Formats: sequence, C-alpha cells, structure tokens
Amino acid sequence: MNFGAYEAGGFYDEMFNQGRGAERSEYSEVKKLFESLTEEDFKNQKNRINQTFLEQGITFQIYQEDSSLERIFPFDPIPRLITKKEWEKIEQGLIQRITALNIFLNDIYNDGHIVNDGILPRETLYSSANYLENFIGFKPSKNIYIHISGSDLIRDNDGKFYVLEDNLRCPSGVSYVLENRSAMKRAYPDLYRKLNIAPVDDYSQILQESLKYISPSRKDKPTIVLLSPGIHNSAYFEHTFLARQMGVEIVEAKDLIVSGGYVYMRTTKGLVVVDVIYRRIDDDYLDPNHFNEESLLGVPGITDAYLRGNVALANAIGAGVADDKVIYAYVPEIIKYYLAEDPILPNVPTYLASVDSQKEHILGNLENLVVKTANDSGGHGMLMGPSATKDQIQKFSRLIKNNPRNYIAQPVVQLSRHPTIFENKIEGRHVDLRPFVIYGDKVKVLKGGLTRVALEKNSLIVNSSQGGGSKDTCVLM
Repeated sequence: MNFGAYEAGGFYDEMFNQGRGAERSEYSEVKKLFESLTEEDFKNQKNRINQTFLEQGITFQIYQEDSSLERIFPFDPIPRLITKKEWEKIEQGLIQRITALNIFLNDIYNDGHIVNDGILPRETLYSSANYLENFIGFKPSKNIYIHISGSDLIRDNDGKFYVLEDNLRCPSGVSYVLENRSAMKRAYPDLYRKLNIAPVDDYSQILQESLKYISPSRKDKPTIVLLSPGIHNSAYFEHTFLARQMGVEIVEAKDLIVSGGYVYMRTTKGLVVVDVIYRRIDDDYLDPNHFNEESLLGVPGITDAYLRGNVALANAIGAGVADDKVIYAYVPEIIKYYLAEDPILPNVPTYLASVDSQKEHILGNLENLVVKTANDSGGHGMLMGPSATKDQIQKFSRLIKNNPRNYIAQPVVQLSRHPTIFENKIEGRHVDLRPFVIYGDKVKVLKGGLTRVALEKNSLIVNSSQGGGSKDTCVLM
C-alpha cells in the first residue's frame, strides 16, 4: 500500500502533519506496516476480517429510499490513534458533561432550579418531546439517569475537539468498538504488540458492575436482563453481543410479565424476579399502559414496577430530554450553572429557530448551514445546506416556519479526516468519534470509541445507517 499520492492539506489530518506532509510520530509504525503490505497481502487480510464479521453476524441495517438492506458493517483497517494527552482532555470533558447532565435531569424532575433561575426557558423544557411531566418527583435508583451515553465528537481544521451531539437514550455502536479491536489484533498482531494501547475489552464488565450498582435488590447477584425490540432492530447484533459478554439474558416483551408490582422473566423453571433492565427501547414504546398504547415492543405495567422502586431501568425513563438538540444548545450554561466550571469540550455553535432573531438568521442562510430536527438521529431529518437543492431548502424553510421549536442549525464544520483504504488506494475520508461513558458508582469512560468514517469521498455524513463505516480507535498509554 502506498501513501505517496496521499494529500495531507485542506483539512485537519489525524495521521499527517499539515503543511509538512510527514506522519505524526505516533503513526510511524502504522505507516510502516501498511507500506509493507502488497495488494495481495491486504486483500487476504481484508477477506479474513470480513469473513470473521460475517460469521459473527456483525451487520447493520442500511436504510434506503424504498427499502432496507442488512450488510456487513463496513470497516477500514487503518487504525485511528489518539495520544494520551488528547485522551485525557476528552475523558475529563466527557465526565464533566455527563455529571452536569445527570444533575440537570435530577433538577428538572424535582426542584426545577435551572428553570426558576431563568437559565433554561420554561417553555423550552416543557415543549421538549421527551420531557415527561408525569415523572416529576420520582428519583431513579442511586439518582442516576444516564447510565450509558455516547456523545459524538468532531475535530475542526485547527484540531480542536467539539461535541456535536449527545446520545443519552439508547446509544449504539460499542459492540463494533470491541469487535473492531479483536479483528485488528488478529489481523495485525505485530503492530498491536508494538503500540502501547489501552484495552477496551473490559467494557462489558464495567457495564455489568454499573447495572448491579443500581439494583433495588440487596441480593449479591441481582437478575439483570437486556430488553431488545427483537431481531428486526438494526442494532440487534449489539444487543445479543452485550448480553452474551455480560452473561445475562436477552429478552423481548413477550419474555417479561408484571405482577404485584414486580417484573418477572419467564424461564423453563418458572417466573424469576428481574431486578435491573438494560433497555434498548425508547420511552414511547416501553409500556403501552403509560406511553404508546399501540406498542407491541413494550411490557404492560413495567412503568408501575419502576415507579414503585422494584426494578431499575438503564437508562432512566425521562432521560431523553437531555438528548433534545435544543437542550444541547444550553449544555455549556448547564455545566456552568451546576458545576461552576467552563466546559472542557465546547459545543458546535448552534442557532435555535425557536428564538426569533436566530430563526431569521437561519432562514436567511439555509444554503450555508446544517439544519437538524430536535429529536431525530442517524442522519435523518437533516438538511446539508451547501449540497441541498433549491426545493429542499424551500421545504425546510416551510418546516422551520411551521414548527420553529423542532429545529436547530449549525455552521458546516469540516470534520477532520483520516487515511482510509478505498478500492486499494489510500485516500482521505472524514471521521468523527463516539466515546462511550458508563455511570455507576462513578463516571467511567471507555478508553477508545467508535470512529465513524464517511466512505463516500468528500461526504460529511458518517452515520452507519447512511452507509458510513468505522475504524479501530486506539488510545495510546
């Protein structure tokens, strides 16, 4: 493989120093390895990795205009390296952010100081689709709302990290982090022996311990289950993977029943009381008695058991309000209000269509902005202004005018890029980073993350559901 034609200019490059074109020192072994590979070597390694992914069912749902397609999760073998110094700042920033957001959720569902003090407009909170007034006054086990989170980070042209958005309901992707590392260590063992990389294979143990920590039962071994929507969910591989790694049962709604204020799991030996549920189902589908009455994915009565304190849910019901992209715009103020600290990881500058002056700016500059809906994910409900057609811009203009609360806008940030192999050539592709944070007895950040890569040249869309791929993310020690 040849880096000779690779262009290092134009964007912040993760592997090469801008201007000089030389690789960053931490990447010397990576460059040496891939330059030593013949095309045949690389083809054989790639086939082995793909075969491993296929055998283990490492797939993802790709949504197209009129259909969906299940395929092997796209993977690029040139790993992304993050230095110890860079990671320390990321880790501190994420711990600060999740700590503040957890305090925020406890506050808005109890005393409401942040609203009463005018930091967050009352109407902004109450109009959030994921704010659940019926849960005011309820405190989840150990006062933890956000047990598992995955905030998306990007780098600008100066190499500075920003938080693009927070994922606090059912963040996905960590199984690919673990499987990517496993595949790379098998494919390139010499490289991984030379690099001093933090392990990621302790994630499942940390997750299991955090779930045990919130158990309402005093049993030494509480019964923990992972509640999945089922095999047709795009992240079902991850559900089965994590359940297997933790040694817990994966269940669907039909496997659970609520009786006498407790949740039971049906087993061949009879009913077993469930203490903790790691749920991969959003609030709206969790319980047809309390939310969407037409949901076939949820468990009738599970909310009553939760409110009685007889079962713990991760993440907590109501945590999704902090996923709202309008609330996201206030996170810097949230951090300052609760922690009296400046944010370590800044937000991308954000305009709110619900604020009249900012709405006028958005409407007047749609062709230069990225517009997003408040609660969509996976690249859905989004306008990329610079590449949008006139009809698309006019459509979003109407949507914003009709429902301004549902829209935010951000300037186009030129994501950093990383050498990526495409059709046996090494080319630059844009990347982001989703680290995973677990909140148990304390907040812990997995030393790695999901580097998502836009496989289409010059594209800024890295979402897996839109055809993006991933890389192994290595934190150097």
